[in-house]
Amino acid sequence: MTARTAQIERNTLETQIKVNINLDGTGKVSFLTGVPFLDHMLDQIARHGLIDMEIDAKGDLEIDAHHTVEDIGITLGQAFAQAIGDKKGIYRYGHAYVPLDESLSRVVIDFSGRPGLFYEVKFPKAMIGRFDVDLFREFFQGFVNHAGVTLHIDNLKGANSHHIAETIFKALGRAIRMAITADTRMAGIMPSTKGVL
Repeated sequence: MTARTAQIERNTLETQIKVNINLDGTGKVSFLTGVPFLDHMLDQIARHGLIDMEIDAKGDLEIDAHHTVEDIGITLGQAFAQAIGDKKGIYRYGHAYVPLDESLSRVVIDFSGRPGLFYEVKFPKAMIGRFDVDLFREFFQGFVNHAGVTLHIDNLKGANSHHIAETIFKALGRAIRMAITADTRMAGIMPSTKGVL
């Protein structure tokens, strides 16, 4: 399998973002986003997905974190779409249940080429520290639209907003790891009866 890496740069009047990923990494990270709680969550994806990830983002944080968080999701999605290549020989589907104390979340992903976000999460608090939990949906929507994946996120139990968020991002990392893993029985074969994804 060829190297599954990508470097994407996205510049708008609101944000300037650089993303560098290696899907076959070890979970090494470097984040300069200006949004510390998002960095903490991105770290979960990388470490539990075994994806090396560097993200450098400058955004209009003097307004709020909305544009920065959404545009990081978009740019990361673009990087995944590029790095995954033609998808031949991968499992394609991934899922994970992850607990953290009282919280439990389920994430299911399909590298289908069809963007779709199905998000059933209710946070007990609107803010985690200084992070607005509404921005999670914006991040995931941007990622889904540009990675071309179908993503189901369900929080099944939880009372602590930080725990809920962490279970979601850990589960996403695990689900991605499963989906992008090479299936030795499908080497060189497209995992679809359509012949294309």
